[in-house]
Amino acid sequence: MRALVVGISGASGAVYGVRLLQVLRDLPDVETHLVLSRPGETTLALETGLTRAQVEALADHAYAPEDLAAPIASGSFPTHGMVIAPCSARTLAAVAHSAADNLLTRAADVALKERRPLVLLFREAPLTLAHIRNMEAVTLMGGIVLPPVPAFYTRPRTVEDLVDATVGRVLDLLGLPHALGSRWQGPAGGGEGRT
Repeated sequence: MRALVVGISGASGAVYGVRLLQVLRDLPDVETHLVLSRPGETTLALETGLTRAQVEALADHAYAPEDLAAPIASGSFPTHGMVIAPCSARTLAAVAHSAADNLLTRAADVALKERRPLVLLFREAPLTLAHIRNMEAVTLMGGIVLPPVPAFYTRPRTVEDLVDATVGRVLDLLGLPHALGSRWQGPAGGGEGRT
């Protein structure tokens, strides 16, 4: 069983975290550990109409953001990695500067110090120099910054298609199987086998 930490912060894009939990729930060898921040709870309600209880029910384990005694706050608790979806500018800054003042940022700090995968779906635009420097700092520490930028070459038809494409990228980065979206096979009818 692989334990995976999922964080949902207060940035817009709560649907990414919700969809990730839904997909992970169907993977038999993955155990999810959720931290939903207080601002994340507010954004979740505004964007999806879902409550904290409804989203926590999608996870195997859920923790209050103030619970710094939770298992995921310690490097001795083995995990497969962590995803923060979405990741706010405040959360990015805290991770970049090891400001582990709540369980969400502490769990991210643990992932980095233990050299475990950490994927941040940073949701902000346009970017300030501080955002860029914080993304650089996280990247230099081994984290992966994956802004949920839509790809249109797969010809998505719905918002759900766009969300699934991003969640699929997250699962790819973690080495987890999925059947979300289509993979690029080259242009149809032309160019196959040519260099």
